[in-house]
Amino acid sequence: MGLLSLAAASCGSDSSSSATATPGSTVSTASVTAAATTAPSEATDYASLSGEIRIDGSSTVFPISEAVAEEFSKVAGTRVNVAFSGTGGGFEKFCRGETQISNASRPIKDSEREACAADGIDDIVEFQVAIDALTVMVNPANDFVTCMTVNELNQAFRAGGATRWSDIRPDWPAENVTFYYPGTDSGTFDYFLEAIIEGVDEASTHRGDGTASEDDNILAQGIENDADAIGYFGFAYYQEAGQRLTAVAIDNGDGCVEPTFEHALDGSYAPLSRTLFIYTRESFLRERPEVRGFIGFYLDEVETLVAEVGYVTLPEALFREQQQKLTPFLP
Repeated sequence: MGLLSLAAASCGSDSSSSATATPGSTVSTASVTAAATTAPSEATDYASLSGEIRIDGSSTVFPISEAVAEEFSKVAGTRVNVAFSGTGGGFEKFCRGETQISNASRPIKDSEREACAADGIDDIVEFQVAIDALTVMVNPANDFVTCMTVNELNQAFRAGGATRWSDIRPDWPAENVTFYYPGTDSGTFDYFLEAIIEGVDEASTHRGDGTASEDDNILAQGIENDADAIGYFGFAYYQEAGQRLTAVAIDNGDGCVEPTFEHALDGSYAPLSRTLFIYTRESFLRERPEVRGFIGFYLDEVETLVAEVGYVTLPEALFREQQQKLTPFLP
């Protein structure tokens, strides 16, 4: 699934298609315990499933869920529609009851849980599915930005920050910089805001004078076509872009570290490695066999598909924890 195929499946900010990982926010299921370690699929007859599942949320998680949905369609009669409107936009739809699964590139916020609870949705279940290395990129014609410190990233992307390369580092050219970044509904934006903007200076805010989009393809194409561009988004989209973009190594105080599978998994690519999530409801897992079956299939296939899409698989112990969350709901 290349960058062009992702672009073809996308349309604006709401599109659809037919770190070291740490446990995320608290799962509301009190009955989730260290249960059986058998794979979820062993108790599921996928061929008997029908109905429809709607998924929305993070554009970063979109390629994983889309790949799972494509494989699921080969064994089940369930129609799975995968869209992306950003992590925040996805949670809004989830809380309104418009979707059954929400993709997220950050843990759900307390305010989002409260919004869901206000609409009677108080049984949210979280599954961690992959690790991402949020990647800062420049145009390949740029031969001087090879590594940036966290402070320099803050200077680049904070409101009132740099406008020329030389504002970031005096020996860089005095050319104007063009900025590309995810829209405010994106979990990638939220993560970068917390780790880089507020992480350096709590009073800082993210700049708003660049090109923002929840569609990572738009950001990738913008950087590709602008020699003075810089931007950031998920590692898989950088992988798909290949030689058309250049990744920038990050120096968090221990030297320059490139975004790679190994550095994301061992935690050295700090502070930009992060966990990716999907969310659903206990009631769906109990009462809707197509949702339970899809989540089981997701967990069965995710280790293979995550690597194919371009992200990092979870450590084995943490992955087993995710499988065990589903066990209480299996027939």
